[in-house]
Amino acid sequence: MECVPWTELLGQSEDSYKVSHWKQYPAGTQYVYSYFESRGCDNAGWNEVVFFGLQYFIKRYLLGPVVTKEKIDEAAEIYAQHFGDGVNDNPSMFYREGWEYILKEHGGRLPVHIKAVPEGTVVPTKTALFTLVNTDPKCFWLTNFLETLLVQVWYPMTVCTQSRFQKISIAKYLEETGNTDWTIPGGVCFKLHDFGFRGVSSVESAAIGGCAHLVNFLGTDTVAAMICARDYYGAKKAAGGSIPASEHSTITSWGVEGEVDAMRNMLESYPDGLVACVSDSFDIWRACRDYWGGQLKDLIKGRITDTKFGRLVVRPDSGDPAETCTSILKILLEQFKEDVTETPTGHKLLPPYIRVIQGDGVDWESIPKILEKLKKEKIAADNIGFGSGGALLQKLNRDTFKCAFKCAEITINGESRDVFKDPITDKGKASKKGRLTLQLASETTGFTDADKYKPRSDTNPTPGGTGFLHYSSDGKYVTVASGKGDPAKDIMVDVFKDCPVESA
Repeated sequence: MECVPWTELLGQSEDSYKVSHWKQYPAGTQYVYSYFESRGCDNAGWNEVVFFGLQYFIKRYLLGPVVTKEKIDEAAEIYAQHFGDGVNDNPSMFYREGWEYILKEHGGRLPVHIKAVPEGTVVPTKTALFTLVNTDPKCFWLTNFLETLLVQVWYPMTVCTQSRFQKISIAKYLEETGNTDWTIPGGVCFKLHDFGFRGVSSVESAAIGGCAHLVNFLGTDTVAAMICARDYYGAKKAAGGSIPASEHSTITSWGVEGEVDAMRNMLESYPDGLVACVSDSFDIWRACRDYWGGQLKDLIKGRITDTKFGRLVVRPDSGDPAETCTSILKILLEQFKEDVTETPTGHKLLPPYIRVIQGDGVDWESIPKILEKLKKEKIAADNIGFGSGGALLQKLNRDTFKCAFKCAEITINGESRDVFKDPITDKGKASKKGRLTLQLASETTGFTDADKYKPRSDTNPTPGGTGFLHYSSDGKYVTVASGKGDPAKDIMVDVFKDCPVESA
């Protein structure tokens, strides 16, 4: 794999003040050990996360000889200017000697050890997700230098997690309204389509965020996501699927009076398989009643024969999502009533040659509102799918799951001690202490109630709290702190270890 530009490791991949930290640790520091976790979520019921995305950052930015003389020279020049006064350079901040040591002694490879929860694992919040420590005592400063880059795993992890919660929501309503087909391509796997490429801040965001969505669903229009899955996760073929679909320009270019002809062209241009058509360019009610359910009805019904399967997917794109979807489905159920069936729960289901996809205003809050209204109207959830753009890949931030990377242990002159923070002004930011293992609670025995972590309080004023067993909210997992855990039972596994000098 090609080495990345200097700006992606020695430069733009970290906050610039990190460059000065090599001078700030205690004299004699040899190892700095830190960890990453979600400190919780304010959304009701969001008490767990899907860990995903670290492999991308490791392969993209850390793997192989990523430090070169050219990168060091360029970084030194930029940082001398950056930390200067605007007239005079200041070359004292950038640790040239440290990076040259890595180049000479490690061939430009980073001497760090990362352990992490296997990607795709669903774990409760407030548990350790990965740990990082330097393996060469002369590179103690490197551990937290990498924080800025590696904490960006918050983004694919958060996309993956909220995508999963939407999947749970959709599956719930499919079950409650009598869905009977749960096998691909039926069931939930194509019910939330990624429309997010244009709504994100960068191509890289589209790639890793869209790839995270593909952990849960098979539908995407984000090509970068499939490339990411192939290049960084070993996908042997396209990791997501899509269908031919119109946009407003391809429909409105026919004019108001030509809208029905534009729709007919969609059906005739793609006579087999699935095809989606935006239908709200002018009058969504007329489109569903007079065009799809009238003039073009026979073409739609003819998409299924003894030798082929086809389906029209009607896409509204404006209005109140719950009200619009309900009204549209009522019109289509009436127009195609001769082929409408009922599910085992008594909910109406359109014939298989026609469905609806809602692609406007779709997020984790609106989906259950739409499906709840349909359920009350005795309309099956299987009638509808969803497309989500900016809300899926961009309407979130690091604070959604309060992701943080904190130092937990330091080794000075051969002696290790716990490190933690515990701000008196914010109890939610207290960090864990010492070496950590993430274990199943059922396998963590031999301890007493006194060993259970208790945060600082009026009755427990000890900074950092007491105890070292951090149990998850569901009681199934425990992060064992202060080096008290059993490495043989650690759920976190080795994912990166390059050029160690000695065991850390």
